[in-house]
Amino acid sequence: MTIFYRLENKLYINITNACPCDCVFCIRNLTDSVGSADTLWLPQEPTLAEIKNAFDEAQRRDLYEIDEIVFCGYGEPMTRANDVIEIAAYIKSKTSLSVRINTNGLVKLLHPGFDIAKLSVIDSISVSLNADDAQEYLRITRPVFGLESYNALLDFIQEARNHTAVTLTVMENLDAERIENCKQLAKALNSVLRIRAFM
Repeated sequence: MTIFYRLENKLYINITNACPCDCVFCIRNLTDSVGSADTLWLPQEPTLAEIKNAFDEAQRRDLYEIDEIVFCGYGEPMTRANDVIEIAAYIKSKTSLSVRINTNGLVKLLHPGFDIAKLSVIDSISVSLNADDAQEYLRITRPVFGLESYNALLDFIQEARNHTAVTLTVMENLDAERIENCKQLAKALNSVLRIRAFM
């Protein structure tokens, strides 16, 4: 079971395969492996104890030339929102490395009672914006929550900015007009937009 894996100079945490989206560009539909992982498919979700033990092992073996630790695997990390916060706090107690979450930003639909202020333990969040309007977002990401997902995502971005650094991302294969619209939207949300390469 691969919990921690390396890609370039980052150590990634794979804690779930659950995701409320089925994005048309999702890498897990193309390959089982990323970076140092033979497979990111989990036979079951690792327990908190297993994740902490795996980090202790990774710290001894894998933290050389690492500059960031990222919650990102073959699922949406925030399906385990409170666990992510506990794991991040544990990691921060063991290392000074920056901790980031890659997320689709739908945590308030997944866990309506989740306290966004808990994200203050995280150094930064990368949120998959993916589209410039609700209909396009629905077409590209195919979320189980339907059309309301896009506004929930935008609300999350605005709220999360009060507690941690937020970067928005879109895929480079979006058409130029939509990318420009996303740039303007990011500006309106006082956030940075990063255009991601398709892996």
